[in-house]
Amino acid sequence: MNTLMKTKFSSKIALVALLLSCLAGWSAHAGDVNQIWATKCASCHGKDGKGLTTMGRKLSIKDLTDAKVQASFTDADATKAIKEGISDNGTQKMKALGDKLSDDDVKALVAHVRSLK
Repeated sequence: MNTLMKTKFSSKIALVALLLSCLAGWSAHAGDVNQIWATKCASCHGKDGKGLTTMGRKLSIKDLTDAKVQASFTDADATKAIKEGISDNGTQKMKALGDKLSDDDVKALVAHVRSLK
């Protein structure tokens, strides 16, 4: 193989390796968000996001699978709610998770919520 062919071949291998590492990272991150949802969110929002849990009913949690509910808030609103929590007339409806989750975890949760619709 001449030098030019070796360089092109090496570049293709590097590109494939980069893509595979990105996919592995994404897949691991997807697993992480499912774990976060299961441990931090599902007790109120439910595994499916419908809010049909004992606490979800008590707090009148909205059905996150409903397109109208999804349209009622922005990603920035969701990020703020996850980080700062939600209170209604002095009553805490959702705990703040900003000190427990990284910014990447919060972004992944917002993407997860968007995937529920």
